[in-house]
Amino acid sequence: MSEPTNPHRRSRLIAATALIATLALTATACGDSGTKSGDEGKGQGKIVFWDNNGGVRTAVWKQIIAAFEKKNPDIKVEYVGIPIADVQKKYDTAIAGGGLPDVGGVGTAYLANMVAQNALEPLTDRIDGSALKGKLVTGMVTSVLAAGGDAKQLYEVPTSANQGTLWYRTDLFTAAGLQPPTTWAGLYAAADKLTDVESNKFGFTLRGGKGSIAQALEMMYAQSGIDTFWNGDRTTVNDPRNIAALEKYAGLYKKATPEADLNNDFVKMVAEFDQGSIGMLQHNLGSYTDHVKAFGKDRIDGIPLPPSTDGGVRTVVSNPVDGLGLFKSGTNKAAAWKFIEFAASAEMNSLWNESAGAIPANTGTAGDKWITDAKPTKAAMDSLNDPKTKIVQFPYYLPDWNSITKADSEPDFQKLLLGKTSAKDFADKLADKLNAAQADYKKHKS
Repeated sequence: MSEPTNPHRRSRLIAATALIATLALTATACGDSGTKSGDEGKGQGKIVFWDNNGGVRTAVWKQIIAAFEKKNPDIKVEYVGIPIADVQKKYDTAIAGGGLPDVGGVGTAYLANMVAQNALEPLTDRIDGSALKGKLVTGMVTSVLAAGGDAKQLYEVPTSANQGTLWYRTDLFTAAGLQPPTTWAGLYAAADKLTDVESNKFGFTLRGGKGSIAQALEMMYAQSGIDTFWNGDRTTVNDPRNIAALEKYAGLYKKATPEADLNNDFVKMVAEFDQGSIGMLQHNLGSYTDHVKAFGKDRIDGIPLPPSTDGGVRTVVSNPVDGLGLFKSGTNKAAAWKFIEFAASAEMNSLWNESAGAIPANTGTAGDKWITDAKPTKAAMDSLNDPKTKIVQFPYYLPDWNSITKADSEPDFQKLLLGKTSAKDFADKLADKLNAAQADYKKHKS
């Protein structure tokens, strides 16, 4: 079972301080951020690679490195594993004091901060001149462009992403004479029909505890069809269409969900679903192996959340996209780029994502057996590459994004579930915090 881990509060404060300081410097020093530009090198020798999820993904990266060194015997890769909770702080410290690697794992959650500090090499031209041209999933490219703040320039090569998935029990649906929940009307009707409170059977389970806001936002935007997080500098979170969607979603609580959902984090929510008496669950692809272990592949399936209207555009909120960045200060960029291109190739990208249970960024992986066998992963990948899918880009660049959407708002969401506040009041309060954070960000950026 896996859940994206966010940097802790201290890391966010360090990142915010570094961002503000850097922007002030760039305004007066023509972009001098303290990171000196390196050179291309000879395309051989040693390069240093930082894994941004060290420990968890060390084994698969060592496989990729061994394969790369076998193909490129004149290049040696020094592997350094950084725990995911420490990676943003580690990068900020190295940017300020020196010691950045040649290449490293970079996620969109902190990409804007690193771009602002002039730490990363622009990669669009390199991609266009490589075997990766035209081979990267459209939705991931869109998310990376948005996170980097440049509509034309990629500052990381995307390698993987997660996606929210609607998991449902195929056996329970068949027994009840229900069709797969491919529309919102079908989803709510199924939640009602599969619920028998006296028999402790429920149509849905939701997250009311830690992580509840991200799930609520995902359900809201998917239902409303609103495809942008901002309308100017004002968030669309409290748009009347999102409020109506939130009312429907929160209305499932206790009517079609267990009462214990009020305090569910993702671990409890997934475990509750896997006990066997619940029809549907919205969670990301990371819980797939848990569901298969509990029910077998024939009794579980996962599909993207329905489009807002039957047959219409699908609005999907952006999950952080992981990728590889090339650092400006590196003195062997030619060799480092060879490594990035190799690691992002279809074969290696498939190997990494099969290990991680994530969606590969290289479209050349689409026919690989593990993806075709994992129907939910294939469906998620197809939806991200579908021109009818619109990505709602969350403002991960805001230093207070994590605090606003976690500790600051989760108690308010529990009040909403308990009927102690309205969907409108909840959304308005959340929107006020986001609008203030956006105004503060723009103030320091100007």
